[in-house]
Amino acid sequence: MLAFLQKVWALARPYRFRLFLGVLTGILAGVTGPMLIATITLVSSIVFPAANGQAQHIKKMPAFLQPWLESAQAGMGTGLREHWVSVVLLVMTIPFVMVLSRVLGYLNTYFLQWTAVRVINDLRTKLFTHLLSLSAGFFNQTSSGELISRIMNDTAALQNVISGTTSVIVRDPVTLIGILGYLLWRQPAITLISLAVLPICMIPLTIYSRKVRKASRGMQDCNAGLMQVMTETFTGLRVVKAYNLERIVGEQFRQTAASSVSNYMRIIRSNELSGPIIDFLASLGVALALLYMIYVARSHPDPGDFIQLAASIFYMYAPMKNLTRLHNQLNQARAGCEQVFALLATKNSVPEPVAPKMLHANQSDIVFENLEFDYGEKIVLQDINLTVKAGQLVALVGSSGSGKTTLANLLLRFYDPTKGRISIGGVDLRDVPTRDLRKQIAVVAQENILFNDTIRRNIELGRPGASNDEIVAAAKHAFAYDFIMEKKPNGFDTVIGEKGVLFSGGQRQRMAIARAVLRDAPILILDEATNALDPESERAVQSALDELMRGRTTICIAHRFSTILHADLIVVMDHGRIVETGHHNELVKRGGVYQKLYELQFAS
Repeated sequence: MLAFLQKVWALARPYRFRLFLGVLTGILAGVTGPMLIATITLVSSIVFPAANGQAQHIKKMPAFLQPWLESAQAGMGTGLREHWVSVVLLVMTIPFVMVLSRVLGYLNTYFLQWTAVRVINDLRTKLFTHLLSLSAGFFNQTSSGELISRIMNDTAALQNVISGTTSVIVRDPVTLIGILGYLLWRQPAITLISLAVLPICMIPLTIYSRKVRKASRGMQDCNAGLMQVMTETFTGLRVVKAYNLERIVGEQFRQTAASSVSNYMRIIRSNELSGPIIDFLASLGVALALLYMIYVARSHPDPGDFIQLAASIFYMYAPMKNLTRLHNQLNQARAGCEQVFALLATKNSVPEPVAPKMLHANQSDIVFENLEFDYGEKIVLQDINLTVKAGQLVALVGSSGSGKTTLANLLLRFYDPTKGRISIGGVDLRDVPTRDLRKQIAVVAQENILFNDTIRRNIELGRPGASNDEIVAAAKHAFAYDFIMEKKPNGFDTVIGEKGVLFSGGQRQRMAIARAVLRDAPILILDEATNALDPESERAVQSALDELMRGRTTICIAHRFSTILHADLIVVMDHGRIVETGHHNELVKRGGVYQKLYELQFAS
């Protein structure tokens, strides 16, 4: 628990001044609890005097207050009109202390919530940016729904720790100690007897805190499951509807939600059952004190004093209930944040170089040397030796699963090779910062992601900060300008919808090509960029690609052989190995793997 609290403090440290103000006002708010009891006792003793009661209370007050209290005391006798100011001020001390208590409580809550909201925002931002820095391999093993849940749901548990929990930690112990000290000062023996049952309060605290932590972990996992179901369903809604999967997906969501509710109710039971138990123990302590006075004590306190004592004891047990809930909340937050801190501790499997080198990819060869790569136990690439000359169009062909896309991903340094190396212009990619490397590579894939933003913004992502003229020129090079301008009245400011749903496949592809044109990178990767298109769209997109490839080193991954017949070099891959290289005509004449793939595609 101490390590967890240290991590929370590290997050809150930038806002320590507001946090300090929240703690300070919390302490002062805690002091006003016993102060209110003492004020009511003092006022009632003067307004409703008992034998020698007034004198005793007044003598115990500080010397500078005694003249005022004596004046108020005189006002309760024959001098009511003469001393009315002192009497009114005395009575008004009760609402004054109450207002002071509430103002301090408000400031305590405000400052702590101010700190908590900013800490949570910082934590979410830190976690999100950290996840973005991780390699593609991490995201292959973790679902997007789970990550969203960790960022949104799990981090929210910390807000209660910083705001509510901190408030309880600093305020309630002060209130508890203050009231306890006041009771021991007034009635020490009876107070000690009434608190004899206090150690029993530790029993429900110990039992239920374990249940809270276990249930909290279960609830966080269920919430992640719910997020995953929703993400997959909304992303694949066409498949869900096409195969009538609504009932199956709905049932899966219902079962996961039911598990979440079950865990949540376990937390509620654990938090709330401790309260009635503590209330019962408080009343039992008062009953023990009363029995002591009946059968043991020789002198009985004034009935008013006993009522005050009993009320104070019950008032003192309220902070104890809060502290009990506090322990449960800490366990709940700790369980929720374990995954968050675990994600923050996750190391990038593609580390940045300690001594980075400059990369000049323009007019530089790309060399794959003795390359091997595997996903755990599955070997994907073996003995890859390939040189891509500057300005060449090199096509990678082969059956699905032969390793073509993996080779391109290694060039982008989404992963690092298990053995061997990749170099551009003689510089090992592991010695180049990933941002610098990817700035010099443009990618057009089969399914390019377009964001739910304007056409202009989606193209500008190729080079953030590009001017409007540059964006328009890129669209023209990609043969996308005409259909963009048809989207009247907004044109480039048209919002394309989620994943570009308002446009055809060919149009979306040409916008992605415009993005790559704007990037103006010396190296281009085409990953089956025309495979999903109809012949008419393919011709339009291929024209845009021919324009894009001009003067660039291009690695083209293609299943359609018609798009790579004029490649400078065709590399044939099979089961993670390069089995053939050459031009189209010589590969067809050779009668190897390439000829079989070619004849299979054009068999009709």
